[in-house]
Amino acid sequence: MSRPLVSLAPLGDAEAFQDALFNAQEQTLRGLLEMCPAVSLEPLAEVLDRRVSDLRIKVVTISERTPVFWPPGLRLPTATAHPAPQAPVPVVAPKAPAAAAKPPPALEGHPQAISEAQAVEIAYGDEIEQVASFLRAGLSAMVICDKLVVRHLWPRIVAAARLDRVVLELPPEDAEAGIVPRGLRQMQIARLRELIFGLKEGQVLVLPHLDLLVAATERGMSSEAREITELLYEAPDRPLLAFVDRSLVVPEVVAARFSVRISLSGLPREVPLEGQRAPVGVALVTQKERAMFADYKPAEFFKQVAGLNPIRLRDAMAYAVQIEARRGHGPDNPSRVARLYESIRMFKAQTSEDFVIPDVSMADIGGYEDEKALLARAIKLLAGVFQLPDDKLRRELIPRGFLFHGPPGTGKTLFAKAIANQMNATIRVVSGPEVTDMYVGESERKLRAIFAEARRNAPSVVVFDEFDSIAAKRSGRDDGGSRAGNALVAQILTEMDGFRPDVPMLVIGTTNRLNLIDEALLRPSRFQPIAIGLPDEAARRRIAEVHAKHFQIEASPALLDVIAEATHGMNGDQIRSIFRDACVGLFCETPPIEPTAERLGFLVGRIRAAADEQRLEGAAPIVAVAARAPSGPGPRRPSGALFTLASGNGPGGHGTSGGGSP
Repeated sequence: MSRPLVSLAPLGDAEAFQDALFNAQEQTLRGLLEMCPAVSLEPLAEVLDRRVSDLRIKVVTISERTPVFWPPGLRLPTATAHPAPQAPVPVVAPKAPAAAAKPPPALEGHPQAISEAQAVEIAYGDEIEQVASFLRAGLSAMVICDKLVVRHLWPRIVAAARLDRVVLELPPEDAEAGIVPRGLRQMQIARLRELIFGLKEGQVLVLPHLDLLVAATERGMSSEAREITELLYEAPDRPLLAFVDRSLVVPEVVAARFSVRISLSGLPREVPLEGQRAPVGVALVTQKERAMFADYKPAEFFKQVAGLNPIRLRDAMAYAVQIEARRGHGPDNPSRVARLYESIRMFKAQTSEDFVIPDVSMADIGGYEDEKALLARAIKLLAGVFQLPDDKLRRELIPRGFLFHGPPGTGKTLFAKAIANQMNATIRVVSGPEVTDMYVGESERKLRAIFAEARRNAPSVVVFDEFDSIAAKRSGRDDGGSRAGNALVAQILTEMDGFRPDVPMLVIGTTNRLNLIDEALLRPSRFQPIAIGLPDEAARRRIAEVHAKHFQIEASPALLDVIAEATHGMNGDQIRSIFRDACVGLFCETPPIEPTAERLGFLVGRIRAAADEQRLEGAAPIVAVAARAPSGPGPRRPSGALFTLASGNGPGGHGTSGGGSP
């Protein structure tokens, strides 16, 4: 049975009423109204003696003509107030001190104020009722969610189930510290034994921190965790409500004790509100916050916050509002909605250790026009730009990931950063070997944590550099290394198949050895391979133009043409090093080395000589550094390999016209 809805209009300060409501969950509605008088849009006689936590209370504003009900026995906080009738009779409400005029159409549906507890209740209303239905049936439930929402979530689940709660609490300092220390865990075991065998009919045992009690380590389950597991199985008929953070690994033997497991991740697109469905961008954004930003659209807003939990969403909105207030914006002078999205992205980057805001755009990548067009189409699909017949078809077309493959130095990671920038997303670049770990199960735990953090920061892009090191083809050998590699691939497949289509998130792998990747990951529904090969002449010219501008090296169009021909067979990183070294010579040498055509030709030749030496000796790549011509009397001239760009001597020996110094 769902909780009754009670709509209350405070007769005093609305924010003070919200605070009182949050702190009065265990009081009756009558007690709340005695502290903070309010009138109602519904009759109250049958619910006055119900606990506040057993009701769905909505704070509303009313006009002078709104019919309201006076709660029986309520006295107005003024000396001239008329006696309230003893039965709930519809009357025309007098002017209340805090009663505001009806909000303009753009603000309709947005709450006047919202607390953290209310945000959690609204965002997860469907799931709260679902878990409550299992508890009413006598089934145990495990809820997998962010630790931040647990303290607001479990009281509402228990209230919706209409059960009396028995709670195994941890001291606050231990709940925040991580896995529970051994001594305290022994005390908790004794307390758990007492509570679980003392449960009565109509009660449920709440375990807000089950993950901290039984979380596995690299050595497996501790003796205390085994004892707790045994204790849970000794009372299989006792209903339990447990909570687990997705970043902590709970042994399967513990999870199997629970009849159902429900995962809460991010935010739903719509939430239940007053018997209808409302966009989360309306239900969880206050009128004041909405008025701060022009051209606000709930559907676009959802794309920016889909991965946040409701408490983080409220934090992000508070951050964005104070940023714009400092810039002089307010309801009468609203800011652009793009500023809101920028602030939310900054908030997510600042509250995450690893995700950052990329500063590379597609304009910073020279050439590769076909690849850019393909990626641009994928980004538009993710953003919902195309008008498709239905959402189901859009979900089928959205790519889950790309696999950039090609020679080293071709800009595969740069492409990933540019994609994230175009998506207005945060990005995390992970080295493949960084994920692997010597302890059993630790590599999979790291992967789960990476994907969980990516979902929380959506829209987000995760880049796995050297992807072949964690996604190599699975083998049937029974050695430890093969088993660990197989488990990693299986975990990647699990994460990829668990994507929510409404959470903008993209996974990109980069590799020089596509032939090593497991075939299951190369399916079109998972990773779409895209070849990033060596640039052609047109791309090399564009790359040279981009880097010449970046490093402030003047180069005429004719010289860029010659450089494009002279760098045949080079990758983008090698072309970049030409202008980087020219910049070092110009600004860091005394006296400066001017970036003439002869100087640039010398740098091209040196890079080619290093590459030839590497091929002959099979050595590791040689990193080119800026060279300085020997000092002495007479004109200076760089030593070493030389391409005379002014004469157009290219790698094939055929000359070109034009060139000259810039």
